[in-house]
Amino acid sequence: MSSVYFEEYKSKLRSPSEIIKMIQDDYYISAGQVAGGPATLLSHLHEVKGHAKNVHLQASLMLGRFPFQEPEYADAIDYEAWFYGAVERGMHSNGNMSFMPADLSRTASGKLSWRKPKMFWGVSSPMDEHGNLNVSFGIAYEMEMLEQADIVVLEVNPGAPRTFGENTVNIRDVDFLVESEFPVYASTPSVPGETDLKIGRYIADLVEDRSVIQLGIGNIPDAVATSLKDKKDLGVHTEMITESMAELYRLGVITNKYKNIYKGKLVGTFVFGSEKLYQFVNNNPVVELKRGSIINDPFVISQNDLAVSINTCVQLDLTGQVASESIGPRQYSGTGGQFDTAFGAQRSKGGKSIIALHSTAKKGTVSTIVPHLAEGTVVSLSRNNVDYIVTEYGVACLRGRCISERVDALIRIAHPDFREELKKQADELKIW
Repeated sequence: MSSVYFEEYKSKLRSPSEIIKMIQDDYYISAGQVAGGPATLLSHLHEVKGHAKNVHLQASLMLGRFPFQEPEYADAIDYEAWFYGAVERGMHSNGNMSFMPADLSRTASGKLSWRKPKMFWGVSSPMDEHGNLNVSFGIAYEMEMLEQADIVVLEVNPGAPRTFGENTVNIRDVDFLVESEFPVYASTPSVPGETDLKIGRYIADLVEDRSVIQLGIGNIPDAVATSLKDKKDLGVHTEMITESMAELYRLGVITNKYKNIYKGKLVGTFVFGSEKLYQFVNNNPVVELKRGSIINDPFVISQNDLAVSINTCVQLDLTGQVASESIGPRQYSGTGGQFDTAFGAQRSKGGKSIIALHSTAKKGTVSTIVPHLAEGTVVSLSRNNVDYIVTEYGVACLRGRCISERVDALIRIAHPDFREELKKQADELKIW
């Protein structure tokens, strides 16, 4: 490493507490999400209490538990996220955070149209010999925030992989560095259940050879990947690069040979998984990270032929309205890129959008296909933008179909225990 870069690195190195002391009243801090969450900085954020008020933090899908998340810090720190996980759901209940509605493709532009960050906090792999740092886990919104922030702070984690794409930041463009006190966030691959595998097999039947796939998060998308192992020459254009995609690449199922854009590349906006996944993406020029504003732009997605969007939902009504992010009025997750990828796939030549769900919830006591959504439920995907719905009982094609045809198709894939009641309610409500 050049001594010039090394000296600059040392000159910008600060302790976490020194960074926290820089925060003043009304500061807006944008931080990386998921595995790109700067755990060391976040673990010290509570220290701001007493010397700064009304500090606003923006991130998403936070994986760590930190003192600032406790209700006692609500008067000093306000947290917002565009996608909820367990941490965000808990904080929402405590009253010290709020949800930001946004499609992933417009998360950064939407926020920046309202407010510019005073600070950006991200995670980087170690600096290379050319003075380059690497925002290695994801750039769904991070690069836009970094570029607009007055103060850029990167947390250098020696365990972070070095990924390729649009995520390189030179030491000259970083104001301060913190060396991480935490290991990287990693997860254990999920084990799909039998219901997930049934759904996966139905979805796999809809995926043609040479399709360009996007998989969402969870057991069902992982089960889909398990069922795709006999496909040929698939491509990937996705939000999250997953364990299952790496495995399909190793097996030769994913080749990216027939993509119209980013040919030969496995592209996404962020990476999250096990150490094995991080080893796969590390210094792998086949894998590239690109901004969410690009990857999730429906008009970019549609440039690939046979684009297939595979996502999940919580509940669905008999006309095709998809509820993926709330349970009644209670925010549970987020829209993420569901609309982006669904709309993009529908505009693709030969493309299709697929929404999957278990036919029941609460241990089989309630149907997830309902005559109408519960009061306060957020509609994540309009019934105008739905192609295929899949449960463990089959596939309902809704594209181009009228309401009476949709009702009939959806009742056929509902759990048998609820079909007669659904018919009765559809009649009483004159849905069809």
